[in-house]
Amino acid sequence: MESPVLTPRQGMLLRLIIQENVRDATPVASRMLVDRYNLDISTATVRNEMAYLEELGYLMQPHTSAGRVPTEKGFRYFVERLMEEQALPPVEQRMIAHQFHQARDRIGQWIPLAASVLARTTRGAAVVTAPRAVHAVYKHLELIVTHGRAVLMILVLQGGTIKQRMLALSTPLNQGELSEIADRLNQLCSGLTAGEVMAHLATLPPLESDIAQLVVTLMGQTAEQPADELYHRGLPELLQEPEFAESEDSSADLVRVLEEQSLLQTVIADVLSPTVGIGGVRVLIGGEGRWEELRACSMILTRYGVANYATGTLGVLGPIRMPYGRAIAVIRFVANVLNEMVYEMYEPFSQELLEDQNDQEAI
Repeated sequence: MESPVLTPRQGMLLRLIIQENVRDATPVASRMLVDRYNLDISTATVRNEMAYLEELGYLMQPHTSAGRVPTEKGFRYFVERLMEEQALPPVEQRMIAHQFHQARDRIGQWIPLAASVLARTTRGAAVVTAPRAVHAVYKHLELIVTHGRAVLMILVLQGGTIKQRMLALSTPLNQGELSEIADRLNQLCSGLTAGEVMAHLATLPPLESDIAQLVVTLMGQTAEQPADELYHRGLPELLQEPEFAESEDSSADLVRVLEEQSLLQTVIADVLSPTVGIGGVRVLIGGEGRWEELRACSMILTRYGVANYATGTLGVLGPIRMPYGRAIAVIRFVANVLNEMVYEMYEPFSQELLEDQNDQEAI
């Protein structure tokens, strides 16, 4: 049964209680709210409203003499109905953008940098995966003579994946002849998927057809590889938060979730289903009754990249009382920066990408 919508005053009080609890990790009393926020209502009225919020399951009282703290249900109501859109201050945006600009040409640094930025800016534990191509796309091929009939084949795919294989030719060829073969294949196959390359095999001379067949095999193997491991940062700092520092069970669960990663992969696959597009943010609070190991955590996740070409995941784990508005703003900004960088990896096909994105927006 859906909970009733709160009145403006009840919503205001729930928002203030969450704000105070996020800041201090302590129960919030009615007198403190009235005094700190100069509320134009009595402490008795605030207590009555807090009691009603407790009846609804949005607040709980740890001890009879203590104030109230928000429950998972209270945080969920806040995220869905009370939280205001936030944007990062311009100075933080410029600082983050500058860091990524310096690493723009070094793909291997993007993911560690994204995790570091998220962990530092949200004070949570960041989780990030590298952008993974939805389909392997041919970019460039080189054939290099090594000795005798042995040739090194170097296949470069869109997104930076490189595959190398040694070939043994039936007849020796010089470097000039091999370079001509590679040039012809590059002109024919650049920007094609494995299936599209395969469609040209019958039109190629025997040696070029054999090489293209190997290219198709390597591209297929790349597409079938399991998902990349999650890269994470910020665990030591997160373990210092009261929820984990004061509970061995909660801290042990958090460490296990981040270090073993299999559960995280399952959660991400479930929460960020194929229907969640680029830029869609999902908030998981306290495991949602499904994942016991995450009962003391909240998790914010999004997908970044270029739809239908290459996408990755980034997110933040924190205590249930995390500052959701700011964390979501940080995640969205970093995701947008990564969107642009992944897009640039596919710049030769930028017009096609723009047409795909426009088609999706039209739908």
